Amino acid sequence: MGRLGWGGHFGGLAAQLDGAFGADGTFAHDRLRFVDFVDDVEELLEEVARRERGDEEAADGFEEYVLRHYAGE
Repeated sequence: MGRLGWGGHFGGLAAQLDGAFGADGTFAHDRLRFVDFVDDVEELLEEVARRERGDEEAADGFEEYVLRHYAGE
Protein backbone atom coordinates (compact mmCIF):
# COMPACT_ATOMS: atom_id res chain seq x y z
CA MET A 1 0.00 0.00 0.00
CA GLY A 2 2.89 2.31 0.71
CA ARG A 3 4.14 2.05 -2.89
CA LEU A 4 0.72 3.14 -4.12
CA GLY A 5 0.75 6.16 -1.85
CA TRP A 6 -2.01 4.75 0.34
CA GLY A 7 0.14 3.97 3.37
CA GLY A 8 -1.30 6.86 5.34
CA HIS A 9 -4.77 5.34 5.15
CA PHE A 10 -3.71 2.13 6.79
CA GLY A 11 -1.73 3.34 9.79
CA GLY A 12 -4.25 1.96 12.28
CA LEU A 13 -5.28 -1.07 10.26
CA ALA A 14 -3.37 -3.60 12.34
CA ALA A 15 -4.93 -2.28 15.54
CA GLN A 16 -8.42 -2.35 14.03
CA LEU A 17 -8.04 -5.95 12.90
CA ASP A 18 -6.16 -7.12 15.99
CA GLY A 19 -7.24 -10.57 17.04
CA ALA A 20 -8.55 -11.61 13.62
CA PHE A 21 -5.60 -13.91 12.96
CA GLY A 22 -3.71 -16.34 15.14
CA ALA A 23 0.06 -16.43 15.59
CA ASP A 24 0.29 -18.91 12.71
CA GLY A 25 -1.53 -16.51 10.35
CA THR A 26 -4.79 -18.43 10.15
CA PHE A 27 -8.12 -16.73 10.67
CA ALA A 28 -9.22 -16.96 14.32
CA HIS A 29 -12.77 -18.30 13.95
CA ASP A 30 -12.98 -18.85 17.68
CA ARG A 31 -12.54 -15.11 18.33
CA LEU A 32 -14.38 -13.48 15.45
CA ARG A 33 -17.01 -14.54 12.96
CA PHE A 34 -15.71 -14.42 9.38
CA VAL A 35 -18.73 -12.42 8.19
CA ASP A 36 -18.06 -9.79 10.87
CA PHE A 37 -14.41 -9.60 9.81
CA VAL A 38 -15.36 -9.13 6.16
CA ASP A 39 -17.87 -6.44 7.13
CA ASP A 40 -15.17 -4.59 9.10
CA VAL A 41 -12.76 -4.77 6.17
CA GLU A 42 -15.43 -3.47 3.79
CA GLU A 43 -16.00 -0.49 6.11
CA LEU A 44 -12.26 0.24 6.08
CA LEU A 45 -12.20 0.04 2.28
CA GLU A 46 -15.22 2.34 2.04
CA GLU A 47 -13.36 4.90 4.15
CA VAL A 48 -10.36 4.72 1.82
CA ALA A 49 -12.66 5.05 -1.20
CA ARG A 50 -14.28 8.12 0.38
CA ARG A 51 -10.87 9.72 0.94
CA GLU A 52 -9.38 8.80 -2.44
CA ARG A 53 -12.37 9.14 -4.75
CA GLY A 54 -14.93 10.99 -2.69
CA ASP A 55 -17.31 8.08 -3.06
CA GLU A 56 -17.57 4.94 -0.94
CA GLU A 57 -19.38 3.13 -3.76
CA ALA A 58 -15.97 2.13 -5.15
CA ALA A 59 -15.82 -0.50 -2.39
CA ASP A 60 -19.31 -1.85 -3.00
CA GLY A 61 -19.45 -5.52 -3.73
CA PHE A 62 -16.39 -6.44 -1.65
CA GLU A 63 -18.34 -8.15 1.11
CA GLU A 64 -20.60 -10.03 -1.31
CA TYR A 65 -17.62 -11.16 -3.40
CA VAL A 66 -15.62 -12.44 -0.44
CA LEU A 67 -18.53 -14.25 1.16
CA ARG A 68 -19.55 -15.85 -2.13
CA HIS A 69 -16.03 -17.04 -2.92
CA TYR A 70 -14.62 -17.90 0.51
CA ALA A 71 -17.51 -18.56 2.85
CA GLY A 72 -19.69 -20.54 0.49
CA GLU A 73 -22.61 -18.15 0.79
